Amino acid sequence: MPVNIEYLWKDRKRYFGLPLSFTRYKLSDDRLFVSVGFLSIKDDEVLLYRVRDIDTSRSIWQRIFGVGTVVVMSSDKSMPNLVLKNIKDPVFVKELIHRQVEEVKIQRRVRFGEVMTPDTDGDGEPDDDFDNV
Repeated sequence: MPVNIEYLWKDRKRYFGLPLSFTRYKLSDDRLFVSVGFLSIKDDEVLLYRVRDIDTSRSIWQRIFGVGTVVVMSSDKSMPNLVLKNIKDPVFVKELIHRQVEEVKIQRRVRFGEVMTPDTDGDGEPDDDFDNV
């Protein structure tokens, strides 16, 4: 029995600005999906709470055709970098993914943060014992 998932965003990889490919991207409330293929289909997904960083890029050709690339870096072992290539309005998509990632992390009480150890003695090295800070 198929599961009915409501998607917040959908697009296809575009050529010359037109969705003429068999690569499909979808964003749900907790996952980002990539489906590639016509006869043989490969499906991948990244859980949004595992997303670590999101980047966008737009080459001159992509800018001419109104598309760009969004790279989603995650802590997922099978897919550490998910590339959404030649999608329409990449900056909007990046912000949409970012907002959804933050919402999911808050719901799951998950936080990935950088741990900074203070350098109180000024030697350029983090202090091992910073109880006296």
